[in-house]
Amino acid sequence: MASAIRLGAGALKELRIHLCQKSSASAGVRSFIENDYVQLKKANLDFPILVREAAGITPKIWARYSHGIEQSVPIENAPREKVLEVVKQLASQQPRA
Repeated sequence: MASAIRLGAGALKELRIHLCQKSSASAGVRSFIENDYVQLKKANLDFPILVREAAGITPKIWARYSHGIEQSVPIENAPREKVLEVVKQLASQQPRA
């Protein structure tokens, strides 16, 4: 459940979700945005969650951690549940320099 995810409690400073508005590879991400984003944002009002749409891109979730460390996870053709799982994983892990 998206509302149970707490962002910003650890090293995670920002979450960016990149997706295409029309491609089938981004269908799961669009479903996540439509069904889970509002709950996630309400549970993390002060945490920056950025959604970036661009035609023809490969969907990815980017995490920015302390000290400017960034990590991305491709979520091409991932179902909505997998997108939620990736968000949980990025929120709970410590970055690798």
